[in-house]
Amino acid sequence: MDFTRRETLALGAGAAVMAVLPFQVQAAADDAIAEFTGGADVAMGGVELTAPEIAENGNTVPVSVSAPGATAIVIYATGNPTPGVATFNFGPLAASQTASTRIRLAGTQEVVAIAKMADGSFAKASSTVKVTIGGCGG
Repeated sequence: MDFTRRETLALGAGAAVMAVLPFQVQAAADDAIAEFTGGADVAMGGVELTAPEIAENGNTVPVSVSAPGATAIVIYATGNPTPGVATFNFGPLAASQTASTRIRLAGTQEVVAIAKMADGSFAKASSTVKVTIGGCGG
């Protein structure tokens, strides 16, 4: 198989874009987390995130999160083009700070839940979900 100069350059440019794209997506997730926390330190623990280890279909991945004492919980899919997938706010009369939903994942990636606690601190939990069929156009 012979390639012309244009085909070789196009393949090289495509490979370069594919090498850089995951870093840009991760940077978007980091920026979204920093915006929610205001740059504050985030402690591991205090949040329980339940997500499947393997999801057969990325279009409907069940996720549940619980953080006793939280006023807000945000779920991020770090590999999605738009990482923020769900926000739950809890008032002072909430019986429990627990929520569940189904999210869409573009592929195998880390799902992160960050809770803002009543005292202003932040707690975090994460889980890696392996997706066999992509949900965001994959």
